[in-house]
Amino acid sequence: MLQDKLQEFIKAQATELGVPGVAVGVLLDGQEIYASHGVTSLSNPAPVDEKTLFHLASVSKTFTATALMRLVAEGKVDLDAPVRHYVPELNLADERAAAAITVLNLLNHTSGLDWNLIDDGEGDRSLAGLVAKLPQLPLIAPPGARASYSQAGYNLAGRIIEKVTGLPFEQAMAALVLEPVGLADTVYGQSEVMVRKFAVGYNRDDDGTLRPARPWGAFKEGARGDNPGGGLASSVSDLLLWARFQLGDGESVLPEAELHRMREQTVELRASTLGDGFGICWFLRDLDGLHGIGHGGSGNGQFAELLIVPERNFAVVSLANAGPDGYPFNQSVVRWALENYLGVVEQTAQPVPYDKERAQEVAGRYDIDAMNLDIASDGTRLTLAVGIKPEIREASDEEMPPDYPAAEIGFLPGDNDEYIVTEGGLEGQRGYFSRDADGAVTGVDLAGRLFNRVTQAF
Repeated sequence: MLQDKLQEFIKAQATELGVPGVAVGVLLDGQEIYASHGVTSLSNPAPVDEKTLFHLASVSKTFTATALMRLVAEGKVDLDAPVRHYVPELNLADERAAAAITVLNLLNHTSGLDWNLIDDGEGDRSLAGLVAKLPQLPLIAPPGARASYSQAGYNLAGRIIEKVTGLPFEQAMAALVLEPVGLADTVYGQSEVMVRKFAVGYNRDDDGTLRPARPWGAFKEGARGDNPGGGLASSVSDLLLWARFQLGDGESVLPEAELHRMREQTVELRASTLGDGFGICWFLRDLDGLHGIGHGGSGNGQFAELLIVPERNFAVVSLANAGPDGYPFNQSVVRWALENYLGVVEQTAQPVPYDKERAQEVAGRYDIDAMNLDIASDGTRLTLAVGIKPEIREASDEEMPPDYPAAEIGFLPGDNDEYIVTEGGLEGQRGYFSRDADGAVTGVDLAGRLFNRVTQAF
């Protein structure tokens, strides 16, 4: 009955949203429940199942953080030590920041590093090459001042693993985590993916047509610099095994005390759909009194979601191969699983009516190193659009994910400048506007990332 209801739900959701292939797994009191629907590829269809590989994107960070915590447990890494202790060649735009950033700052996104360096396809594309380019990356805050999600921070953490172990990152990860946990289908790189059953990612054109996403996930030949932050592919069955490990099934690999340490809040998150705070890597969520830890990932045409509730020995995994519809699909699966298996009903925040004066105050362009975020007011509603900067898209010789078109947002009750997206592929995402000491709007947070204001009244 549990499996049948889950199967019925995901089939209906995938059909409604037009996602070609999905795979879902639930761990409930030691029992594994699987459901899948659709195909790996529209042109060469094969049924998706619990062994099908999808690109995990940022869920990969949970593996990188766990490997580092194993090195911490072995006394080889100190979370409070400066990163330069392990990567002495580290240089940044600000020398004081370069000297001050700690390992923990990388793992809980408080390093002050902007989101990421865009791979231009030139030069050294290894982790060492990434570190050499870090002086080009903007700093958005002093180390430890605030949380802002950073892919570059996790890629730098991967370089620590290389330096401490003396092994290439992928080999170190296999030895520290993947092989000891028994994750035979959790892999880096095209050569490993191509010998397994895998799902092709898709993006939707303006006319609604699905087209294959190229390259597949982050698997660009010779590009290893993004592997720590987003390079893994895996299956639902392996991810439930990973959840079991995080729940304490692998104490021989990582002591239970270190697993618990990863779940303890290290920094608070404000007005974020992703969670109430960061532990060590994990987003922490209050689920009607239960403690949830989770992480999501969005790649080129693929989305992944993992949520674990340790108190109930529960986990849910959802993988989907279409953008942007994979994101709302995964979110609906997590909500359904929490309600139907744990009795937890998450309430969606409701915005207040449109306020023209307030809307005009925040309207404008905001950006990070790779993306523009445009807030616009037409006198009747407030909208948010986010996308890759045109100059970066034009300079790239590889396909990039499509932009998110303008979608309505609304302020949430109170005077905290918090908002929620009410439609489109980012529906349900929450964030907030930040101000300087004089009360002027200086930035906006979306998906845990700070976008700084560039222009007004966009």
